Amino acid sequence: MSSSLRELRQRRQSVSATKKITRAMELIAASRVIKAQNAARATLPYTRELNRAVSAVVSHTLFYERGEHPLTQEVENPRRVALLFLTSDRGMNGAYSTNAIKTASKVASRMRERGMEVKRYVVGRKGVAYLNFRQLPYAKAWEGFSDAPTYAHAKEIADVLIEDFQTPYEEGGVDEIHAVYTRMESMITQTPRVRRLLPLEVVEGVHEVGEGELTPSYRFEPDAETVLEELMPLYIRNRVWFYLLQASASQLASQQRAMKAATDNAEQLIQDLTRQVNQARQAVITQEISEIVGGASALAEATAQE
Repeated sequence: MSSSLRELRQRRQSVSATKKITRAMELIAASRVIKAQNAARATLPYTRELNRAVSAVVSHTLFYERGEHPLTQEVENPRRVALLFLTSDRGMNGAYSTNAIKTASKVASRMRERGMEVKRYVVGRKGVAYLNFRQLPYAKAWEGFSDAPTYAHAKEIADVLIEDFQTPYEEGGVDEIHAVYTRMESMITQTPRVRRLLPLEVVEGVHEVGEGELTPSYRFEPDAETVLEELMPLYIRNRVWFYLLQASASQLASQQRAMKAATDNAEQLIQDLTRQVNQARQAVITQEISEIVGGASALAEATAQE
């Protein structure tokens, strides 16, 4: 019985130590997710103005209207597509990485059913581990910054994708590029989404001119085509940057929720173990009292017989 009591106390001590760790991770994730959300909001003005600039240049660019820009040319029957999906570098964040991987797998399956070859690009160690376990090939992987990405990371990823898109099919290039990332809807809901990065489809008419409002007149130096050549890579990098920020915020929110659930479960387990410890201790005391009473009774009987 004493052995069982000692084991229960050791288990309770171990669970208490685990609870301290999960509680600390919950607080850290809670503080970092706010920073990630602020970083995502801070990029909105730049993103909005960049979209307007691209839309304005497009309306003044002749070779875009003729479909001659290399980043906007669509292939009638794409043969090879690139699939970029974003996961986490570490675990203990609930189903965040699993949901992203499942969505990417479904997208890859649909593409293969259409007769297209899938060329994978992955961000995060969890995605790399999944591909290695399944023995699935991938073109390139990025690790170590899933929870704190920078614009330099987005630029590196976007430049690789753009170069792959501009490479001819015969030389290993791709006809389309799709991205799977997790959009943070709220602290409770994070939804995996699929977006096509390239070929780029620019929606004109972002801002409708109202009645009595003058239509802006633009002048481009040296010309609209040159400006568009500079804006297109910036636009793609900005989209990748947006995906990384959303994925980072989603990962931290999922981690906070998972650690809170783990902390609550640890607290419940500690209460159950404490109750078992008290019951075991009472059983030991009762047994010791019974042994003392039994010994005293036997001693009294032996004395009386003498």
